[in-house]
Amino acid sequence: MILLSSLDFSLPLKNPVIIFSLVLFIILFAPILFNKIKVPHIIGLIVAGVIVGPYGLNLLKRDSSIVLFGTVGLLYIMFLAGLEIDLAEFKKNRKQILTFGMLTFILPLTFGTLASYYVLGYGFLSSLLLASMFSTHTLVSYPIASKYGVIRNKAVSMTVGGTMITDILALLILAGIAGMTKDSVSTTFWVQLGASTAIFVGIVFGVFPYIIRWFFKHFEDSISQYIFVLAMVFLASFLAEAAGIEAIIGAFFSGLVLNKFVPHSSPLMNRIDFVGNALFIPFFLISVGMLVDVTVLVKGWGALKVAGVILAIALSTKYLAAMITQRIFKLSKVEGTMIFGLSTSHAAATLAIILVGYNIITGESSSGEPIRLLNEDVLNGTILLILVSCGVSSFVVEGASKKMALEVEDNAVQDNQPNDRVLVSLAYPDMITALVDFGIMLRSKKTHSSIYGLNVIDDERSVTNGAGASRKIIEKAISHAAASENSIIPITRYDSSISNGIVYTIKEHSVSDVVIGLHKQADQHTFLGLKAESIIRRVYETIYIYKPIQPFNTFTRIVVLMPPKAETEPGFLHWLNKLMLMAKEAAIPIFFYGTQATSDSIAKVISKLSESTKTHFTLFNNWDDFLIFSKELKDNDLFVIVSSRKGHDSYLPQLTKLPYYLSNYFADQSLIILYPKQLESGINMGDIEQADSNLIDSISDQIDTINKAGKYVKGLFKSK
Repeated sequence: MILLSSLDFSLPLKNPVIIFSLVLFIILFAPILFNKIKVPHIIGLIVAGVIVGPYGLNLLKRDSSIVLFGTVGLLYIMFLAGLEIDLAEFKKNRKQILTFGMLTFILPLTFGTLASYYVLGYGFLSSLLLASMFSTHTLVSYPIASKYGVIRNKAVSMTVGGTMITDILALLILAGIAGMTKDSVSTTFWVQLGASTAIFVGIVFGVFPYIIRWFFKHFEDSISQYIFVLAMVFLASFLAEAAGIEAIIGAFFSGLVLNKFVPHSSPLMNRIDFVGNALFIPFFLISVGMLVDVTVLVKGWGALKVAGVILAIALSTKYLAAMITQRIFKLSKVEGTMIFGLSTSHAAATLAIILVGYNIITGESSSGEPIRLLNEDVLNGTILLILVSCGVSSFVVEGASKKMALEVEDNAVQDNQPNDRVLVSLAYPDMITALVDFGIMLRSKKTHSSIYGLNVIDDERSVTNGAGASRKIIEKAISHAAASENSIIPITRYDSSISNGIVYTIKEHSVSDVVIGLHKQADQHTFLGLKAESIIRRVYETIYIYKPIQPFNTFTRIVVLMPPKAETEPGFLHWLNKLMLMAKEAAIPIFFYGTQATSDSIAKVISKLSESTKTHFTLFNNWDDFLIFSKELKDNDLFVIVSSRKGHDSYLPQLTKLPYYLSNYFADQSLIILYPKQLESGINMGDIEQADSNLIDSISDQIDTINKAGKYVKGLFKSK
């Protein structure tokens, strides 16, 4: 009790330990309590901020520390918005997305400006800024659609793409208005703003990619990579402010640049999501709630009038845009409802715009009070809009998702192997992370199929410290997979040879995809080695022999070389699907080189995909001219050679020269030698080699008898 008496519990709280503890408990329990009543957790955090803030119980003061973490959270939200946008999907359905994006931006902007100017009596700049807030939307209810498995529906992809358009246009309006309030509007102002913005955009989109790719190629430490990403986000935010525009635009653009460098299934993406959603973003939402003076809503008609206009315009114009889009593209009623549900929720960009407008002071009143571009009535009305719109959105999307799940069949070609099982052979400690990441990319995202991590201890290793080394390899693989919220089924196997252990594990667990590492120091004599050759000869599932010279997220293209008749093999669709998924995950194009027939078959398959990536086709028939690819390939290309087992339709004699060519002319190239699934033909001599010796002796005796009979018959013919 003596210790307690020395602590200061006066309100607002001043002890930093108590303050941080209180905030953490709010972040912990607010979502739990509000999820119990099926209300989005974002509302819970904002309401909690209202309760503990200076206009509520006055437990916390909105001081510099709260403002600091809140600013970080705001920039983090905008960074994630750019990072999670599907750029490939936007390009594919750009006509529909552009149409919806412009409708859902222009309609709220037009009606919102008119209502703010004539009904609320605000100035033109205030009305325009307030209306731009109506135009934005945040995909708060997207996880609901994902839970029901309807995210591949056109309505969902259109809304996701429209989010990028509305956010960019609204933020550009914000930048212009913010600049106009600082200086007198003149031609010089617009020229300076345009020039500085162009320089800023050039640096972020022109220089940043080179810096990011260089860093990821040379530094693989997970902590360093995360700190580097944050540093780039805040550097872009600072450059945006230096250019005369808002920091949130820099954060958003940095997310767009980092989009292709941070695969969504990677440990880095998991860390970015985790830290943001666990700490920075909740801090921001709480800080927003602390701004709200709930007594303003009951002090007079003015605040209620503003809140009513904001709610009416925001909800009605989003509904109108969704219905017009439904009519134009002849979507079903449930698809139109889904578009409205996803696009009606306001949060991230909405808060950003209002807070910027609230912090812009245009002068002082006679009593010395600051005159803000957007006053407290607008701020409180916006918070009410967030509460109502997120609630409406969650309930509408929930209902539409249930109907879609029943009515719409997912006819996508992706994930057409419900029983995919990936086996990653773990032998080299320095390749574990690259091989595990590759295995995760191969795994079916729809079925969450199994990934096996295998380390084989052969007779030679078993007499040394094989068990200890194997345990370290397996533990490292499990730890790395867990960093991206993936799990690996560990297998440690004792066998007479490594190839035997891999082959029999594949058969015992019905593995569909096998990943084998190819060390970067392999030469033409040890390029594949007896282990890999034995596995290729005895296993007819899809095999990927992967040589990772650089991290997967630093590639700029996937170059695929295919033999003639590759499309006739049973595993053609399977490996094509896997390559398309990898390219989509890494947000990079695929360049196919092969015969016209193979290219036509691939183009036909791709046309049926609901989600695809950018592809290019080049005619290539002469495998004797294989070395031309030493000049064709660029830095940061992933070279994929689709090979074939001997005796099958797509097999070429030139494939036997691959070890020599690849080790001598492509030593510094990241590559994959892909053996597609093929049907086993005849007797698998590789398995016979491992059979019981008595069986082999019996077969040998039978062969000797046949040979003797043959010689006897031959002698009879000669005697005649």
